[in-house]
Amino acid sequence: MIRIPLLQRELFREMTQIAGICLCGFLCLILLGRLLQLRELFLTQGVTLLDMGKLFVFLTPFFLILLIPVSCMLGLFLTFLRMGADRELLSLRAGGIGAGALLPAPLVLCLLGTGLTLWTSLAGISWGMDNFRQTVVELARHKTAVNVQPGVFNTSFPGLTFFARQSDPVSGDLQDVFVLDSSRPNAQATIVAPRGRIDSDPNAGQVLVLLENGHVYREEEGELSVVGFDRYILSLDMSRLLGGFKIGDKAPKEMSWRDLRSLISKSLDQEKLNFQRRVQIEVHKRFALPAACMVLGVFALPLALFFQGMKRQYGLLFCLGAFFAYYVMLSAGMSLAESGVISPAVALWMPNALFLAVGGAGLWGVIRERESDVWSMLGGLFRPSGRPRS
Repeated sequence: MIRIPLLQRELFREMTQIAGICLCGFLCLILLGRLLQLRELFLTQGVTLLDMGKLFVFLTPFFLILLIPVSCMLGLFLTFLRMGADRELLSLRAGGIGAGALLPAPLVLCLLGTGLTLWTSLAGISWGMDNFRQTVVELARHKTAVNVQPGVFNTSFPGLTFFARQSDPVSGDLQDVFVLDSSRPNAQATIVAPRGRIDSDPNAGQVLVLLENGHVYREEEGELSVVGFDRYILSLDMSRLLGGFKIGDKAPKEMSWRDLRSLISKSLDQEKLNFQRRVQIEVHKRFALPAACMVLGVFALPLALFFQGMKRQYGLLFCLGAFFAYYVMLSAGMSLAESGVISPAVALWMPNALFLAVGGAGLWGVIRERESDVWSMLGGLFRPSGRPRS
């Protein structure tokens, strides 16, 4: 049985607790912000608390890919900052335990964060977004089926007057359907069918009315034409059904890893070059952000040791500022890559390379217990006056 030293266990426990608190706090703030964005959807669809909870669970993986790296960074940074402020690091050094002996627990935390973020990016995002789309579209389909009352003309759909002699709100089956399509003023059409069904297509983000074995009566330029059909599909306005919330075709950031790989292998025309760039950006992003857990951890450890005297509230702001700088570099690189100025690989991996170089140099100096004059000067700016240096 492997025995883990007490120091490593306590370090890992404290870092995990702080990282977990940060992760939960950030996630709650983001979901509350998303709640305000989706308020029209919840109000117009009459969403229950259970459905609301499911939608938030499905959205969670989309945000975790960015929140896990910053939470690991904060957990590591604030733990060592607290140990420095309480003079625990000084006591450990006096007992013969150098900075190198403190590395295993932070590295394990960063590796676990990297693995969790990698799983989220390759599997969790597509699972969450697919279920989110399916749930939202199903809510719209159910509302449409409920709105179609048997024997009542319904004008709640823009450009359509809908009538069905019989309707089943559960299955969406319709009998003796009459539809007046006035969405095009110069080509008004009347559609009559003995059977129909209200269905949904989550992949396309659409609610459809499928009509069978009917006729289309169209009046155009004073002439009446009649066309029979075996199957006729009406696509309803999802934005109107969802209270202004738009859901369309899948974006690359919502796709599974398999879908992204299949799109990369395809040759697209010049018109779809921008979409191809977005796919390439997303492919690199799925690996760059998991790697950021390790990179930001390597960056945060020497940073915390250099600024041992800083108060925790200032440390939190300083660490968030460092992550903000990383995020700005990442966002700017993605924008430049999407416009074709630089390659997606350079755009997504440059912030990691820069922060890894700075963090690696700082970590090397900490392990060899060498603190440069620049870092000493910067550290002195944040240490309270009158307190001796460790």
